Amino acid sequence: MSTRLVVKIGSSSLTAAEGGLNRDAVAFFASEIADLRRSGCEVLLVTSGAVAAGFRSIGYPARPKLLHEKQAAAAVGQALLMQAYQEAFSAHGLTAAQILLTRTDFRSRRAMNNASMTVEELLRQGVIPVFNENDTVSVDELKFGDNDMLSALVANLLKASRLLMLTDIDGLYSSDPRSNPDAKRYRLIEEITPEIYSTAGGAGSAVGTGGMRSKIDAAKIATRGGVPVFVGRVTEPGDLQLAVKDEGKGTYFATTLSSLPVKKQWLGFMSTPLGSLIVDAGAEEALVHGGHSLLPVGVREVQGSFHAGDVVEVLGLDSKLLGRGIVNYDDTQLRIIRGLPSGEVMHQLGEEVHRLEVIHRDEWITLK
Repeated sequence: MSTRLVVKIGSSSLTAAEGGLNRDAVAFFASEIADLRRSGCEVLLVTSGAVAAGFRSIGYPARPKLLHEKQAAAAVGQALLMQAYQEAFSAHGLTAAQILLTRTDFRSRRAMNNASMTVEELLRQGVIPVFNENDTVSVDELKFGDNDMLSALVANLLKASRLLMLTDIDGLYSSDPRSNPDAKRYRLIEEITPEIYSTAGGAGSAVGTGGMRSKIDAAKIATRGGVPVFVGRVTEPGDLQLAVKDEGKGTYFATTLSSLPVKKQWLGFMSTPLGSLIVDAGAEEALVHGGHSLLPVGVREVQGSFHAGDVVEVLGLDSKLLGRGIVNYDDTQLRIIRGLPSGEVMHQLGEEVHRLEVIHRDEWITLK
């Protein structure tokens, strides 16, 4: 089976500092990806740059800030972006396919499965799928974080061997290397801790919406799904091959986890929780470490309005997120039986009880 790679390229790597598409940069990355293809890899490309590529052409003097202006710029820029990719890949005998997605698509398991089948067929035909957020119709204002989150979701959904997030800095540093010459670069991160997050700043450039924090967020999702991650810089011929061979100019995020089933991916990272449950320490231990289901006796508080079959978040007594699950009770039922032992639950609800568990372990994913 071919090595399957997801390559994500940010706006700052594709456009000039003042905006507009850098076609030389597009041609360079196409050449690097073509080299990976010749070495036997399957490559899926996640690209940013539509807004940055289009705002100059539409007449804006600087990157727009209002949502409808961004969407207008993206409508122009996406066409320019795909034209540039088609021309760049055709020079290597390759064809690119455009796939525009929004968060709504990922929230629908049916849409997600359809997209997956389409991409698998494109790969069988030797086509390079090029993913981008559908900025022109996206309601949530470019929330993918310069498509970092999108690349992690794509990598998990399509069971990639590695996610390579290319940016304009050579990895994660202990502090900002632009202001601190003594900053040390992390070569390998085996666990994403609060200390790792503390080293990340804000957005890195004027043309992008991402930053190192959004890349760490994406790495956390990808590694949780069993996909190791590289975050770094590719500026010279052969750099992308080196990144794949663990010799790249950047930081590697390792994982010991196996690939998540599609249902668990959807539940953990793509579904929309409609309520929250706060559980006691015993329930937290059972869920997070024991591999057990959540029972009514462990529920301390019920928040929100939901029905049986909806997704809810589960929080510990410290209000920190433990995970998500599909709940087996309406919120009104759960408020009656929270904290009660199993025998008392049957007495309170009688024939209304179809499953004793509030959340069955098979309908649960730990996110702590």
